[in-house]
Amino acid sequence: MTKAILARKIGMTQIYDEQGRVVPVTVLEAGPCRVVQVKSTDSDGYNSIQLGFVDQKEQRVNRPMKGHFQQAKVNPLRFLREFQVEDPGQYKLGQEIKADRFSAGDYVDVSAVARGKGFAGSIKKMGFSRGPKTHGSHYHRGPGSLGSVAPARVFKGRRLPGRMGGWRRTIQRLLIVDSDAGKNLLLVKGSVPGPRGGLLEIKESVKSR
Repeated sequence: MTKAILARKIGMTQIYDEQGRVVPVTVLEAGPCRVVQVKSTDSDGYNSIQLGFVDQKEQRVNRPMKGHFQQAKVNPLRFLREFQVEDPGQYKLGQEIKADRFSAGDYVDVSAVARGKGFAGSIKKMGFSRGPKTHGSHYHRGPGSLGSVAPARVFKGRRLPGRMGGWRRTIQRLLIVDSDAGKNLLLVKGSVPGPRGGLLEIKESVKSR
């Protein structure tokens, strides 16, 4: 991986391409990010950089993290994420990374925590079919049979009602339709996981190499 940045989801809109076709896009506020830590194979066993995003009040940061930011000579930041890179020598502590690292036509992978939907039944969560509504049926939205009498237990992996959403998801090979380096905005074709205002990790797509 050579290019990465942290972003925030603003919302969705639509634009028109050169052929006059409507293209649904997600607007992302990408950066500016700061390089807080640089790791190399000699010191840490692998090559990576740690990026910080969104300024944080100093009184909300504990003393170990204050020293961590002071060592990089940057203001306290709210979000910290680590990305593996091929050549950590290209980065310096305190370096600013903006949306101009990506341009229109690039393909990216976007990772985030999906929107949580709370407790859901098997029909909504797993797409089960419902029972009949009429003819005296008293079984409408249940999960169905859980197993026979012989095992006297529920087999592992049985799809049942439970918590839905809130899991980490990655959408691969999303096309960047347009970018505005001055406003740190990226327009990505299609939808990305997470709610509005949620944190996103944008990386160069592994399928575009």
